Amino acid sequence: MSGAAKAEPRRGAAGPAAGVWRFRVPAVEASVPRTRHAVRDRLLAQGMAGVRYQELVDDLLLIVSELVSNAVTHAAELSPEVTTELLVQRGWVRVSVEDGDPYRPKALESDTGRTGGRGLLLVKSVTLQAGGVCDVERTGEGGKVIWASLPVPPEADV
Repeated sequence: MSGAAKAEPRRGAAGPAAGVWRFRVPAVEASVPRTRHAVRDRLLAQGMAGVRYQELVDDLLLIVSELVSNAVTHAAELSPEVTTELLVQRGWVRVSVEDGDPYRPKALESDTGRTGGRGLLLVKSVTLQAGGVCDVERTGEGGKVIWASLPVPPEADV
């Protein structure tokens, strides 16, 4: 898994260290926990440990799991690799998952008669509840990238 930083991390006094990291993995089921662990380790290394960041980290890891799982399940035939990008910047953390399949997924409504198919709905719900935004975009290579940006919690008043 490649995890080289594209930018030198910069630690801010009021938050986690900034930077961009990309994790490229094969489109197989084992890549879901592998990517989730890599993202978790990077978030913690950037200073997002402790109670202040726990909900943010949990939300981001759920989003990564769902998006990588969807890419592995639905795009592997056209995309043998999946790339997750983690962007930590002042006030926001963005996670995106890119694959080579051009199909733009839609969030299915909750249907108790179906098992599965609600991963993107879950991602949207978690993102909105956290005060973030998410979207699906086409890539220049004909695939897609699904991303979610969540706000970093402010420092508690002392």
